[in-house]
Amino acid sequence: MVGPRVMGIVNVTPDSFSDGGRLSSVEAAVAHGLRLVDQGADLLDVGGESTRPGAEPVSEAEEIARVVPVIARLRAAWNGQISIDTMKPPVARAAVAAGATMWNDVTALTFSPDAPAVAAQLGCDVVLMHMKGEPRTMQADPLYDDVVAEVRDWLLDRAEAAMTAGVARERIRLDPGIGFGKTAAHNLALTARLDALTATGFPVLYGASRKRTIQSVDPTATDPGDRLGGSLALALEAARRGAEIVRVHDVRETVQALAVQAALARR
Repeated sequence: MVGPRVMGIVNVTPDSFSDGGRLSSVEAAVAHGLRLVDQGADLLDVGGESTRPGAEPVSEAEEIARVVPVIARLRAAWNGQISIDTMKPPVARAAVAAGATMWNDVTALTFSPDAPAVAAQLGCDVVLMHMKGEPRTMQADPLYDDVVAEVRDWLLDRAEAAMTAGVARERIRLDPGIGFGKTAAHNLALTARLDALTATGFPVLYGASRKRTIQSVDPTATDPGDRLGGSLALALEAARRGAEIVRVHDVRETVQALAVQAALARR
């Protein structure tokens, strides 16, 4: 089997659920990103606004000020793929101008009416993620009749909207949005049936690193830093079911786990 690419997370935020405030300076964020590259990251995902449950929004100007210097410095030091994790078209524009080559949008280009057209103009890769509601309220009481079918169909509609606006099909990736307006049971179902999404023909990005779903299985894992084992299990299952990219905090451990999985598959 050919394993997925590993996307390392670089959060330049004071309030992200796992590492908020740890990379508050440009120097710290760049050093962290390059450390993830050394550990085997194929891509880096730079974000300047937390989308954890209950998170408050950040202004465009503040978000740009957080991410653009980091992206520019990373681009000067590294030739790999850099993703901007934002829902705001002006932030995406500024990030791509600074060297980003992927737009990872938790709202699947719905935050602003011009988002699909901007994505087409930028010509970069685009990740369309499913989120029910918005960060401040998404975990209040998410309900689905069939979470897998509903997430798949909604993402296909968003992919169609992006292509209608001029985004090339080969530029689009789909993300089921683990933890975004979903219960632990929903998240586990989406993971166990991820091949329903990979079967659409669109590459899939999967991100469940350190998320609270792991605590639903192991109630002792109250701290995100204590969820490495669960994070690896979820990443390996996503790989087994065809994910093209896994988005993770713990790059070295994930790269190692995927390498062992691939070695076993060759036997």
